[in-house]
Amino acid sequence: MFDILFFSWPLLFIVLAMIRQVNQYERGILLTMGKYSRTYEPGWKILIPVFQKMIKVDIRVKAVDVPDQEAITKDNIPIRINAVIYYKVVNSEKAVLEVEDFFYAVSQLAQTTMRNSVGEVTLDELLANKKEVSEKIKTTVDRASDPWGIDVQSVELKDIVLPESLKRTIAKVAEAQREKQAVIINSEGEVEAAGNMAKAAETLSKQPGALHLRTLQSINDLSSDQSNTTVWMVPVEGLKALDALARKV
Repeated sequence: MFDILFFSWPLLFIVLAMIRQVNQYERGILLTMGKYSRTYEPGWKILIPVFQKMIKVDIRVKAVDVPDQEAITKDNIPIRINAVIYYKVVNSEKAVLEVEDFFYAVSQLAQTTMRNSVGEVTLDELLANKKEVSEKIKTTVDRASDPWGIDVQSVELKDIVLPESLKRTIAKVAEAQREKQAVIINSEGEVEAAGNMAKAAETLSKQPGALHLRTLQSINDLSSDQSNTTVWMVPVEGLKALDALARKV
């Protein structure tokens, strides 16, 4: 009995050493004597020690933070920009056999593509069309990473950092635009008011008693104020007489 137990422990240890577990979110790439054999699905798998090796690949969606990159836009404005890229492994065999480190490769490819894409648009286009620029970066990275078994889900531009001097210039331009709009609105109001006053004057001149009634209304408005107000009454007929005299002269 003792002999059986003595020899069974090493055998049990060897069996346990041969068992490998592949989780649900993983795939196992089996290499036999250095050569690709098959891809394991989730579960317990038995490997032959020394002769076989299994490399696990996580197939969940990964979020890679693309660090700040210095880039120059099409109109020669230096900016700093960063992004985040979401991707997943759709072919575990290619992710292991076709590229040394797919995580590092995708990150470097995203950085290079982002700098190139920013250089093809102006600053105004970049700020106004961030979604279109992100989609272009996604398409380029996805096409380049297809041989690695990578599927790029999304690319999102996060922060676009402008130089401080450019921020002040943009603020001055915006302020000038607002002042220009205020002047235009004010001048349009004055033109409209002048037109209305001209129409009112024309209407009053056509009616003999209209100007007199308007004068009485103005006097009534002034008299309703509680402050001390001095009103000099000049008859309308006197104004007409002065006007006729001026014309004769």
